[in-house]
Amino acid sequence: MNLIKPDDINLENELPKRKPEWLKVRLPAGNGYSRLKNLMREQGLHTVCEEAMCPNIGECWNRGTATFLLMGDTCTRSCGFCHIKTGRPQRLDEDEPRRVAESVLAMNLSHCVLTSVNRDELPNGGAHIFANTIREIRRRLPNCTIEVLIPDFKGSLSALQEVMEARPEILNHNTETVPRLYRTVRPQANYQQSLKVLSNAKILDPGTTTKSGIMVGLGETKEEVLAVMRDMREHQLDILTIGQYLRPSPLHLPVYRYVHPSEFQEFHDAGMEMGFRWVESGPLVRSSYHAEGQAQALAIPAR
Repeated sequence: MNLIKPDDINLENELPKRKPEWLKVRLPAGNGYSRLKNLMREQGLHTVCEEAMCPNIGECWNRGTATFLLMGDTCTRSCGFCHIKTGRPQRLDEDEPRRVAESVLAMNLSHCVLTSVNRDELPNGGAHIFANTIREIRRRLPNCTIEVLIPDFKGSLSALQEVMEARPEILNHNTETVPRLYRTVRPQANYQQSLKVLSNAKILDPGTTTKSGIMVGLGETKEEVLAVMRDMREHQLDILTIGQYLRPSPLHLPVYRYVHPSEFQEFHDAGMEMGFRWVESGPLVRSSYHAEGQAQALAIPAR
């Protein structure tokens, strides 16, 4: 991968060199962390917590929560912010849904989060893996609520329908950034298409709760973030997450600025005024951060 230079971001000002105190976290450790890591290795499974270098991995894994990464560890896209490797993925593992479900049972989860790499080489983007995993979990833990963080499936309505027919309680698809920065941040995605995924999910299953997330610190303005939030509400989005972008390596997009916690609070307050059911906004917030607590606070029932 070549060094990415964001054409749409003004880099004349000096970029921040050090993380502020509010972004510093402890290295992952602890009995819960070790137990969960061993379980994933035994089952031959991947988590986005590890592959995307999530700063909350120690906290979440010690609580016994993790986000399962379906369909391997290699993505067909090359987003400028993501640490998951890009390349030609291996053949789909059709037994993966069973092993994920067995792990969910071993962890005795009350809320499970499933995501995946993009598999653009597949006709349905691997949608059936999501659906099969949901069904396998339900057979073992019928009271476990299930949240899926899906790719856009290149806009395929039939692929989205395949997922929705399995009836996940929460359908998440991240918008990631503001429209102006899409060409740099998500060059193989489309802003309007992402919004359409979220609105179509509601049409296909009005009973589902929809969710999306965006990053800040990539060069967007506050008004651009608020405009994206308004767009999401117009598409009936229920839950929004907002977090600080952190550069995973020198080959990825630089951090334009570190957003102060007070500004995250402003986004939270503005979002609640717009009518979101829940806004999780903070420097270390990621898509599945406190996902279980969100489901419980909103009293989302298992289906």
